[in-house]
Amino acid sequence: MTTSGSTAVSPPVLPRDVVDALFAADLPEVDHWEQLYPPRRLPQGAHVTRFAPSPTGYVHIGGVYVAMICQDVSRTSGGVYITRVEDTDTAREVEGALAQFGRAFDYFGLHPDETDPAVEPGREGRYGPYRQSRREAVYHSYVRQLLRDGRAYLDFATREELAEITARQQAAKVAPGYYGRWAVWRDAPVERVLGELERGTAHVVRFRAPDLPPGARTTYTDVIRGRLEHEANRNDVVILKASDTWPRLPTYHFAHAVDDHLMRVDLVVRAEEWISSVPLHLQLFETLGFAPPAYAHIAPLMKQIPGGKRKLSKRKDAEAGVDFYVEQGYPAAAVLYYLRGLANGRLAEMPLPEALAAPIHLEECGVAGPLVDLVKLEDISADYIATLPSPVVVDAVRAWAEQYDPQVARALDGDPDLAVRAVSVERVGVENPRKDLRKWSDFRAAYGFFFPQLFEPVTDADDPRFAGLGVAPDVVRAVLHDLARRYRPVVEGDAWFAQIRELAARHSFAPTAKEFKNDPDAYPGSIREASQLVRITLTGSTRSPNLHDVAMTLGPGEVLRRLSGVR
Repeated sequence: MTTSGSTAVSPPVLPRDVVDALFAADLPEVDHWEQLYPPRRLPQGAHVTRFAPSPTGYVHIGGVYVAMICQDVSRTSGGVYITRVEDTDTAREVEGALAQFGRAFDYFGLHPDETDPAVEPGREGRYGPYRQSRREAVYHSYVRQLLRDGRAYLDFATREELAEITARQQAAKVAPGYYGRWAVWRDAPVERVLGELERGTAHVVRFRAPDLPPGARTTYTDVIRGRLEHEANRNDVVILKASDTWPRLPTYHFAHAVDDHLMRVDLVVRAEEWISSVPLHLQLFETLGFAPPAYAHIAPLMKQIPGGKRKLSKRKDAEAGVDFYVEQGYPAAAVLYYLRGLANGRLAEMPLPEALAAPIHLEECGVAGPLVDLVKLEDISADYIATLPSPVVVDAVRAWAEQYDPQVARALDGDPDLAVRAVSVERVGVENPRKDLRKWSDFRAAYGFFFPQLFEPVTDADDPRFAGLGVAPDVVRAVLHDLARRYRPVVEGDAWFAQIRELAARHSFAPTAKEFKNDPDAYPGSIREASQLVRITLTGSTRSPNLHDVAMTLGPGEVLRRLSGVR
């Protein structure tokens, strides 16, 4: 990092005993933490990465995207992948958010090497705790050291005073913030500060930004985006929240700098929205005497909308939430394959197993936000499911249904052999297997008719599905009852269908659709309509797999029960 235009500063510094009295008497010195969390012994070139979610809402699919990249980069390099819960904003914490992180990691196989036990039990390493709300003493040691060195200062400004400063800045048409002459406590005399402390006035601690002239710039190299240049930070940000709060936690900016250093994170992969914070973050690292990590800012996931695209939104888009993919039952491998292809286009051209094993290269990540296309994801998912053996599909559906569709789970448990036979229809031993399962939640609609527990029998000859064929109810009833009386469970497909032809002929259906079209008044329908009467009765739909395969899978007893049930 380089910053142009810096000048030396000689700030007023509070007496050491005054500074120390602001903190617990037994607060360790910073050297204690440096020794407790020493540099990691890792192979050369290994990266320590971290996924740092905040429990202030549900997990965004973009979080899984970043976590996937972090995990892949660290493990490919022989490093360590951490999950650190950034919960310094305790007032906005959402109940159940930590459990959701755990579910997401479990579903997508994004288990970190080290994390908080509340997220994943048994994965806490020696660099924890991994929840910022439990690291108060660590942060206080470093804040105290900055106060001792005059690199931070106490600020007693009230909310009303800060609002007045902002209003004056707006009137003067200058950048808002707490800097320069607007930073009213930055160079306050020591005696004035002591007076406020004696009166017990609540205060925050602010970082003393370097004295920089207007227009000073910061440059650094982003792993994905190359050389970047921004206006240098001049703002004296709050680094420790108000003294009348408990627990007294730092702000995100300060906490992340201390934690990345002590957890020995050397590569920060995060969303591009943090690019504007890099100048401040680099200042914090430099002021604290820490080597800064490398930064890689990922473009956000986008959604196509009329006239353009926008960021995938938690508030607007169901598919933004990780639970959407879990609840709908998208196979984790298909989702990860799709996301890896968004990160590195070359991976989208590989077969799924190869793409999941190939490394993600940060330098191949684009700077334009990739589009999340559910239609494309469902195509990928259907292709993937079509490659799985039937017992594997049944097991996956069973695991999903246990939580999200217990009736399906009970049906599978009640007749596991039927489940495997049903899933095998037009999937096993065929050149182009069926792809009607795009996600596990499709199972009920695609295969539920095979199971008596899930199938609602068609019992009325006046049913609209029959009426849609243009066949009169008395003909419907006669055809189905006739088939029930004469039905033969013939194994060979052509021979089995021959009885449908014979049935149609007995009830004066046209042998071909063409003949029926030429003289519709002469027939109740064609062989097609006759077949559809049977199909609707057996499956509840006008579209289904091969009718012979359906009948063989159901078995003669169930076929007869359904045919005989139409009144």
